[in-house]
Amino acid sequence: MREIIRYHDYRYYVLDQPEISDEKYDALMRRLVGIEEAHPDLITPDSPTQRIAGTPLEQFAVFRHTRPMMSLANAFTEDEVLEFDRRVRRLLNQDDPAYILELKIDGVAVNLRYEKGMLTHGATRGDGVVGEDITHNIRTIRSVPLRLSMDTPPDIVEVQGEVFMRIPDFQYLNRQRVENGETPFANPRNASAGSLRQLDARLTARRSLDLFVYGAFFIRGDAIPETQSELLAYLGKAGFKVNEHYRVLSGLSETFILHREWEKKRRELDYAIDGLVLKVNAFEYQRVLGATSKSPRWAIAYKFQAGYAVTRVHDIRINVGRTGILTPVALLEPVSVGGVTIRRATLHNEDEMRKKDVRIGDWILVGRAGDVIPEVVQVFSDRRTGQETAFAMPETCPVCGSRVVREPGEAAMRCVSLRCLAQVKERILHWASRGAMDIEGLGAKLVDQLVDSGLVREIPDLYRLKREDLAALARMGVKSSENLLTAVERSKTRDLVRFIYALGIRFTGLVTARLLARKVGALDKFLEMTYDDYLSIEGVGPKIAGAVSDFFAGTENRRIIANLLELGIAPTPIEQWESGPDNDLPLQGKTLLFTGVLLGMTRREVEALVLTRGGRIATNIGPRVDYLIVGENPGNKLAVARDRNIPVLTEQEFFARLGRRKE
Repeated sequence: MREIIRYHDYRYYVLDQPEISDEKYDALMRRLVGIEEAHPDLITPDSPTQRIAGTPLEQFAVFRHTRPMMSLANAFTEDEVLEFDRRVRRLLNQDDPAYILELKIDGVAVNLRYEKGMLTHGATRGDGVVGEDITHNIRTIRSVPLRLSMDTPPDIVEVQGEVFMRIPDFQYLNRQRVENGETPFANPRNASAGSLRQLDARLTARRSLDLFVYGAFFIRGDAIPETQSELLAYLGKAGFKVNEHYRVLSGLSETFILHREWEKKRRELDYAIDGLVLKVNAFEYQRVLGATSKSPRWAIAYKFQAGYAVTRVHDIRINVGRTGILTPVALLEPVSVGGVTIRRATLHNEDEMRKKDVRIGDWILVGRAGDVIPEVVQVFSDRRTGQETAFAMPETCPVCGSRVVREPGEAAMRCVSLRCLAQVKERILHWASRGAMDIEGLGAKLVDQLVDSGLVREIPDLYRLKREDLAALARMGVKSSENLLTAVERSKTRDLVRFIYALGIRFTGLVTARLLARKVGALDKFLEMTYDDYLSIEGVGPKIAGAVSDFFAGTENRRIIANLLELGIAPTPIEQWESGPDNDLPLQGKTLLFTGVLLGMTRREVEALVLTRGGRIATNIGPRVDYLIVGENPGNKLAVARDRNIPVLTEQEFFARLGRRKE
């Protein structure tokens, strides 16, 4: 049973070529758990059930690398690469040494030790000689084999690789952190590093980490590869995930061509790279070249130009979110970074703003974290004239004037009033969003009018609106009013997942809402459950259990839910919409991949839409992809999909499949 599950783990997490459904895989895992529970003496360290440690560590132990993990020297220009090549030729006395070029993954370097094919240790690079023993966290990464897939593994081998977080997972994690009042990670690399250094492996397991390997040191063993390209093939056969975009070069000029190509198309990848790595291919030559005290002489990192620009902060304002969190935002003089015009950058919270010492009037260096989120990278304090103004977080809410508090242990400041109009507007927008109750036509400008006019003060008021109410609003004609009222009426029968997500409970995103809806089953059961009931659900921790139980126990929240039910809202129970003949899951069992710019919705909205309609989101091309959805200016995924005969849908066709029009 363990061999069968290892095989399917390898097909799914390494090759991206699953052979069985998730349901069949889950059944296999449940069977294995049952066997091991009945016969605990049969449990082995390499069992798929043993990936997550049960007890948090108090601190990390020290791990000494058998061979130092050295950092690479950097090159930023063609001249620096040519100088590297001249030095290699001179030291080897060779006219044309063979090179291999690999993508430089922007992640966290780790060292994995295997003894007789079994994973025994995983460690960070540390200072290159000594790292932190993070074995319990490494074991949670599903693309890391707990046992090598070979009949005769080497006695002892240490494998080097890069732990990383895919950009969609990074974006989702940061959205959750912001909603929870936590400081978001600056980029996927920082998110990966923070995840690997959790003392509780259960927290690491929730972070969707992945691994590409690129090197190995054989301490004892036979049949050792003789070149880097042979080693990559060897590691792939051993069960590791090797990045496929490596190339043995026919000449050094290829390096510059490929560098220019990858600098342009790296944003088509769903993981971050910050350059290419040029290596001498033959290990014999690598041994001759040796290393300096810091870096190997046989490899160099050819870095991309960073996506940064200099601009000025002309104001700092406060944004009040639906949970009352006050977020300082720097308003910038518009500047282009990586082809995108940046006008604002979040400062996250008071601590982060103080740490960077950002002031109104400052000249700053702005970048896009992970090529995605605008962030203040550096403040040029030497350019200050004395006219700059430090910004102080308000003691009262800038929207409603209510008291602002900062709970112990939290970085965020919150407005305490549930009647705050900024929160009301954000809660209504969240309720109406595509991933939630999907009320077409209810956008930010219309919500502003409804709330400012007094027509809507809480979510149930949406379902009390009449044509004559809407007629008095700007740009709301008869047709627009009818369309909105129809959309509001249609939202009454959304499924339970959408309803739970739409309520805006802290720590409860779409994935958690789907888990809760599956396990609880119907809304009336939510109103009866206790903290312990929620905590008993696999995948629900103390924070989520506390937030959900507190929400449904709250008098005001129960009143609002009761009002919604009286007004005709009837969330479809999970057992009905998952298995009934008239379900609202046109994407049930389907996996979708998106490419290009979508004009009808944001990527966050499309993720929510697919999840709530029963589908899954893929992050790259693979056999599991059922459809590629193509927006404006698609990347090379379109050509690959056509080559592999993967069905392609335009954005309009995608909406048509869902039975709804594109806005």
